[in-house]
Amino acid sequence: MLNGKKIVIVLPAYKAEKTLERTYNEIPFDIVDDVVLVDDNSPDGTIQEGKRLGIKHIIKHEVNKGYGGNQKSCYKKALELNADIVIMLHPDYQYTPKLIHAISSIIAMDLYPVVLASRILGKGALKGGMPMYKYVFNRMLTLFENIMLGQKLSEYHTGYRAFSAEVIRSIDFTHNSDDFVFDNEMISQIFMNGYDIAEVTCPTKYFPEASSINFKRSMKYGRGVLRVSLTHRFHKWGLITSKLYRKR
Repeated sequence: MLNGKKIVIVLPAYKAEKTLERTYNEIPFDIVDDVVLVDDNSPDGTIQEGKRLGIKHIIKHEVNKGYGGNQKSCYKKALELNADIVIMLHPDYQYTPKLIHAISSIIAMDLYPVVLASRILGKGALKGGMPMYKYVFNRMLTLFENIMLGQKLSEYHTGYRAFSAEVIRSIDFTHNSDDFVFDNEMISQIFMNGYDIAEVTCPTKYFPEASSINFKRSMKYGRGVLRVSLTHRFHKWGLITSKLYRKR
């Protein structure tokens, strides 16, 4: 715990057998209370590796539900465990668990209810090997989103995120996309509910075992981001009523 608040790490996994141990071993268990591993029907030994490491809470999807579908299982289980702070950490070791102390403390001390670990602040993305086309794509989408959502985030596309349980309970993420655009829908919901989001600089690593979507999936994701951004703005203006912003 930190400041009396229970911290649960959720690991949305797909083919993470080779990187799970490195990720797990860097988790600071002096403050982390529980770890949840959700395996999205991986064809490798992710589940067996999780059991070998002693992860207590392991969920296996019998069919692949997608990145968003994986997160839905993660957050549902974290709330069942009575988490006060929920941190999503990718088990592919692209993001360092060593930032958990920093991002947890921001929420535990009631400074911000949500924290994103940004690869863009401090030029961590390019230093870590992010392909140039993805970097440019990231910057263009982020600019559009900031305009449409009326915010000033450095990026919306990081997979390293921390939430107070109050925030997760307040939004209806169960009807969000099961694909990668889930992340953007969730940020839109958070801002629509009036919560603020903090960012911290985060180094990142790109290597063969780290998960990454190809150009075709990136284009599909980009179209989804544009859709969410426009939906947010039109809903805010009262031009439409989107189911995305229903209360739980």
